[in-house]
Amino acid sequence: MANRDEPVNGKHSQLSLTKSGNVVLTDADQRTVWATATQSNASVELKLLNNGNLVLAASQDTSTIWQSFDTPTNTLLPGQALTKNSKLVSLRSSTNYSSGFYKLQFADNNVLQLLYEGLEMSGVYWPPSWQTSVAAGRSTYNNSKIAVLDRLGQFKSTDKFNFKTADHGEGGIQRRLTLDIDGNIRVYSLNKQRNNWEVSWQLNWQPCLIHGICGLNSLCTYSHDSGRKCTCLQHHKMKNVTDWSYGCEPDFKLSCPDSNRVDFVHLRHVEFFGYDITYYKNHTLEQCKQKCSDNCSCKGFQFNFESGDGVYSCYLKTLLFNGYRSPSWEDSVYIKLPKNVRSSYEEGPTGKLQCERTHEVLVERIYKRKEQHGWLKSFIGFTVALGVFEIICLVSYLITILKRSKATFGQVYIPVFNRFKRFTYAELKKATSNFRDEIGQGSGGVVYKGKLSDNRIAAIKCLKLEANQGEAEFLAEVSTIGKLNHMNLIDLWGYCAEGKHRLLVYEYMEHGSLADNLHANNILDWEKRFEIALGTAKGLAYLHEECLEWVLHCDIKPQNILLDSNYEPKVADFGLSKLLHRGGVDNLSFSKIRGTRGYMAPEWIFRHPITSKVDVYSYGIVLLELITGKSPNRAQRNNMDNDEMQDTMLVTWVREKMHGVEQTASQIQQVVDPTLDGVNYLGKMEVLIKVALQCSEEDKDARPSMSQVVDMLQA
Repeated sequence: MANRDEPVNGKHSQLSLTKSGNVVLTDADQRTVWATATQSNASVELKLLNNGNLVLAASQDTSTIWQSFDTPTNTLLPGQALTKNSKLVSLRSSTNYSSGFYKLQFADNNVLQLLYEGLEMSGVYWPPSWQTSVAAGRSTYNNSKIAVLDRLGQFKSTDKFNFKTADHGEGGIQRRLTLDIDGNIRVYSLNKQRNNWEVSWQLNWQPCLIHGICGLNSLCTYSHDSGRKCTCLQHHKMKNVTDWSYGCEPDFKLSCPDSNRVDFVHLRHVEFFGYDITYYKNHTLEQCKQKCSDNCSCKGFQFNFESGDGVYSCYLKTLLFNGYRSPSWEDSVYIKLPKNVRSSYEEGPTGKLQCERTHEVLVERIYKRKEQHGWLKSFIGFTVALGVFEIICLVSYLITILKRSKATFGQVYIPVFNRFKRFTYAELKKATSNFRDEIGQGSGGVVYKGKLSDNRIAAIKCLKLEANQGEAEFLAEVSTIGKLNHMNLIDLWGYCAEGKHRLLVYEYMEHGSLADNLHANNILDWEKRFEIALGTAKGLAYLHEECLEWVLHCDIKPQNILLDSNYEPKVADFGLSKLLHRGGVDNLSFSKIRGTRGYMAPEWIFRHPITSKVDVYSYGIVLLELITGKSPNRAQRNNMDNDEMQDTMLVTWVREKMHGVEQTASQIQQVVDPTLDGVNYLGKMEVLIKVALQCSEEDKDARPSMSQVVDMLQA
């Protein structure tokens, strides 16, 4: 891309080949935006070659005057050389083609390197700064500085960085090497049968180790289910809610050097690499805290166990940058906060919101106060002894249950979360009167209303599972679903795994689904709709961010938002996308499209990496349906200047109605469901419309997270 940081307006711009041998790009105002700055006395021609190279050459002797291969953007094609005079620069985002923050280039020492140049800071992140070139297997003894990917899938560089793609040796495959927006280098191979690009090699399999990926004062976490995720540190907020590159900023002020007014938050399994003020070897935790408290530049410190010396040491940090959390990282970080702010924060097991309170955490907190309450020592000893005795009894009981289960079902029983009940198929068949009262169905299975033996009314779902899924695999996934507990998630009471039958037993929702109520006799007034929007956002924020077991829903729609007796929303069918085996995860992409027409994010259609933002998009469409009372699967009608009618989709229709920076009351009333009397709620309506449109942006990076949605709705 020749003019990536100075794009033309798209109308009346022109690309010209002049008689003097210059290629010129002019904008609508006839201003020259870009030119090859070439000249030739002979006649010239501009050719796009079969290898993808755009070449300006003399017509007679075909000598090359200029070629696009000399100035790559973010991609190398086979045969295109990266040299000392060229570099790859990532895109700013998937829809913004301007220069991003990541560069691949040859350094002055002749080694190929990846450089992060962010808004406020920069640094080389590959090869790792703690490795010498020799340790990284690189050579500085060259001056040609050339790196090329050949047509067979082999990459060779003069600094001895070489690799082969997974499909190396097949010459008929089209490939491209790209520096992606996340700072990772990947080689993509074209699968002609599926008509998509598939990753055949990538440099970094730990995306959170790439510099600046989440900005300042933030943490990067990663899971194969939900991909990479950024979160602000405690008592910090995003600078720009649509762009993590700006990082987070504190909502407090530290007084310094008054060490009596500061305290520290403990973040386990966390590292912030780089930006060390100083290093103190063989220091206790209290000594490290004192050193950081006395240093006004210290924002926190890394507390590491030096295995070689067998001592603890601390690294004082002047910036909290390049932070990530990984279960495999054994050391901790302590963040400096004002004492009054720290006292209002209750730390969970991972330095984040607690999902389950454990005896371990309670005992730890009691132990921290032992200096003030010496009598607790005896109590702790008694508690530990009692706990050991209970564990022995529990283990004995579980062994007995396992043996019985193995004899009954002919296979090893995997215990699920302890608040479940394992039902027999006969019990559920009796509860549903032989599966007579059907109350709903979808791609995942059929739902029946039933009455359990304890007189509870339940919704019993018969799942359509793959034939090869075993009981152990099913129970492992059900266990994951069962550990999720939130007031805006449907409660799972039990399950059945017997023979080929797989059933889930849920609490029954008196008012059915949002789809059942949305268009029925104006049952849902504006206040109810707003509370449904807020409650649904809270449930999704919990799934995406608040627990270690992150879950992508992949099918948010009104049919999967259920309403209890008080019209409180509860998200249903979470976890089923994985349980039902609808495709696997491969390179952060699902192999099969999921979801429901009208609510599906563009990522599914274009086979882009799937993250939690697909749920955010679907939630935005549900909001638009709540606001307008119109279905996203039905084209809307727009009046044109010539009195003709034009069909548009719901998102486009609302955007056109809400044009302009400031929305008027008449604009809002044009899109709001006409059956609602919402004059007193115009302020909340405007907020809800803005949130809905932001969530339904085509660019996933422009969409907020669900926790940000909750904050916006509660503001």
